[in-house]
Amino acid sequence: MTYWWVNQNQTYAHEVGGGYLWSPKTNQNGGKNQFYDNMIRVQQGDVVLSFCDTLIKAAGIATAPAESAPKPVEFGTAGSNWGNEGWLVQVQFTELERPLHPKSHIDVIGPTLPARYSPLQQNGNGNQGVYLAEIPQPMANALLKLLDGQVEEIISSTDIANHTETANDVAEKQLKQRPDIPETEKQQLIKARRGQGLFRSRVELIEKCCRLTGVTQKSHLRASHIKPWRSCTDAEKLDGNNGLLLSPHVDHLFDRGFVSFSDTGEILVSKKLPTTILERWSLDVQKNVGIFNEEQKNYLSHHRLHEFKG
Repeated sequence: MTYWWVNQNQTYAHEVGGGYLWSPKTNQNGGKNQFYDNMIRVQQGDVVLSFCDTLIKAAGIATAPAESAPKPVEFGTAGSNWGNEGWLVQVQFTELERPLHPKSHIDVIGPTLPARYSPLQQNGNGNQGVYLAEIPQPMANALLKLLDGQVEEIISSTDIANHTETANDVAEKQLKQRPDIPETEKQQLIKARRGQGLFRSRVELIEKCCRLTGVTQKSHLRASHIKPWRSCTDAEKLDGNNGLLLSPHVDHLFDRGFVSFSDTGEILVSKKLPTTILERWSLDVQKNVGIFNEEQKNYLSHHRLHEFKG
């Protein structure tokens, strides 16, 4: 999970109310702008803190990666010098009950500010010209503490599963429309999304049980992609090394990034997963699930980096 700071003095009502971020792709002169380029770095599940009128007034969870989109008509004259084509990121925002005035806490936040591309000056004033800036982890930790649990509550109450399925639906629709592959291959790729067909057969050649629960009856296990189906190339969608056989409740946790695995078999558990769930599902997360082959390790690296809520 990456934390982001967005300055929305001109567009707060439209973006927070509409559930999105929008920026042009370049500066007015066509030049590169790091704060606009950051839009395409945002991943589903990232946290966005909204700064407006000297306050952090809202927090949100990105529900999809950036897509190219025209400037929202509701902006009106705001940003009249911006180009008409830009980047749009869907964000599920919640306005904070207790907004934070960062300048009042600059003694705490100041030492954590990044050396480059900081959204705040050392005196606590906002940096003009900054739109979307990455918040380094020490700064995120300081802000989360000052916001006193509000952001964690928003994270825990936001279920992006429906948005994940929407992204899968979009990817499947695009696949069906492709003229470059035959229908039989399309069907295998679509079956792979559901853990079926050629993909499952290839996973079963490598995996013999659910590594966490030990269940071996394959009729009770799901063939789950390590790197999500929607993010895969055609070859990766069908690669057996990109799959694990998981019990349904383990698949649920793995797919949503609440658990992952190290290359050497340690079980990684997100701090965002209530321990009561592990207890009630009788999951022993202290065990070692065994080593993975080199191809599996590559996919697990992606899962830990992009899916795991570490």
